[in-house]
Amino acid sequence: MKIAVGISTAGRPGLLHKTLGQLEKQSRPADRTIVSVASIEDAGDGGALASRGVEMVASARGLTRQRNAILDAVGDCDLVAFFDDDFIPAVSYIEAAEKLFSERSEIMLSTGVVLADGICGPGLEYADALTLLEGCADNAPDETPLQRVYNGYGCNMVVRMRPIREHSLRFDENLPLYGWLEDVDFSRRLAAFGEIVRARSMRGIHLGFKQGRQSGARLGYSQIANPLYLMRKKTMSHSRALWLMSRNAGMNLVKGLCPEPFVDRRGRLVGNARALVDLARRKLDPQRVLEI
Repeated sequence: MKIAVGISTAGRPGLLHKTLGQLEKQSRPADRTIVSVASIEDAGDGGALASRGVEMVASARGLTRQRNAILDAVGDCDLVAFFDDDFIPAVSYIEAAEKLFSERSEIMLSTGVVLADGICGPGLEYADALTLLEGCADNAPDETPLQRVYNGYGCNMVVRMRPIREHSLRFDENLPLYGWLEDVDFSRRLAAFGEIVRARSMRGIHLGFKQGRQSGARLGYSQIANPLYLMRKKTMSHSRALWLMSRNAGMNLVKGLCPEPFVDRRGRLVGNARALVDLARRKLDPQRVLEI
């Protein structure tokens, strides 16, 4: 198989270069590594990228647009592993993905197991994450090595390019900026052609690096607008969309009284409220987050 790694990044060049350094340690190196940026500043030292054999593609800013630029660039590849710029894969990650997709032709997308996820807290330090990753044996026994899931987790997911080429699938650019739930939408459209799974053999750590993420108010708006948009598209069930919206809005309301220092709960609550007002006025649209 020919395998590419695609990383979309914005405003975090130092972190990007650390992650690329870790990718060079893969037991089965990627055949191509492609970084998608909206400006040259996002990549930092472009010469350093070239010296590593990393390709750079330009795109309009926004996760879905930048990932589509990667898809446009990898027409000759069998698999593409989409990693966030703050995801550290175990050294065997790509090797495990190749084995899985070679043996199981029915799998269209696989996401790996996240051993620790800093997005749920203040974020993880790079050195601590490396220590944790090295301490987790890749060959640890597990009763459920492969599990069917509703969707891949966008910080790390490997996709089979054949159905993407045959059906001209792309990430939905109506989900702007951080593209919240873009992984759900893309996974459910791929599910029409095969299985979506989580593989224990593919492991890594998500730092949850906070710099460069969108504002609380914008995310709060997306927490309402995006699930309803996907529900109308039929790439998210009514029950899942309503549960997701009520859970997030409820957490913002309760925790807004004493917010965590690393989460803008009150900003998210403002975004939730603005989205509900737009819903009542029949003006709710994921793109309106750009006006916030």
